[in-house]
Amino acid sequence: MIPWLERGAPFPPLERALREPNGLLCAGGDLSPTRLLAAYQHGIFPWYSPGEPILWWSPDPRMVLLPAEFRISRSLRRCLRSGRFQVRLDSDFPAVIRACAEVPRVGQDGTWISPAMQDAYWKLFQIGIAHSVETWRDGELVGGLYGLAIGRMFYGESMFSRVADASKVAAAHLARFLEEERFGMIDCQMNTPHLASLGAREIPRAIFLERLRVLVSQAWQPGRWPGDAASQPWT
Repeated sequence: MIPWLERGAPFPPLERALREPNGLLCAGGDLSPTRLLAAYQHGIFPWYSPGEPILWWSPDPRMVLLPAEFRISRSLRRCLRSGRFQVRLDSDFPAVIRACAEVPRVGQDGTWISPAMQDAYWKLFQIGIAHSVETWRDGELVGGLYGLAIGRMFYGESMFSRVADASKVAAAHLARFLEEERFGMIDCQMNTPHLASLGAREIPRAIFLERLRVLVSQAWQPGRWPGDAASQPWT
């Protein structure tokens, strides 16, 4: 039995999170900016299907990616050098989160990114906390990702791709931008083969939380990311 989170009540201690399903902490609450910021700063994120109450998670171990450890394969590097895609930051956040909800994924039926979730992260984008990295080709949005930046910590939420390599190109540009801005870690939440292929790895939740506390306390000015920051050529 997991606790029910009353409106305005604090999250329960993470030690109460279930082992099966891994990391399920509590249910209820709301998706207000205040609630979401409190959750992410404490290593908690929402994830639930339509028709369910809001479910809050903090898995152990935690999948993370250090920006400097992003793995660029030979084929991806060729793609980055080719200039096949144009990459922009924060130029069309609503289109990115909508595409993350709509583009089918292998092994998944439906989406957890409901209209309520999209509205919640749009509000975070408006206050300079949520961000998008977008891959464009011939004026069409063909891939991208979105997440949150708090302090020097980035929380990856979802990515999509309509053509081969489009989401990987977005992820590579994100990692380079975050490394240049001295971000220390990208939260990838759950382990997937795709994330592992990009250099992500699991660490114990206790270590994740230690690093998280340091990174979220570091100065970083919320606001829209410069759209041309992703336009630098690759060597």
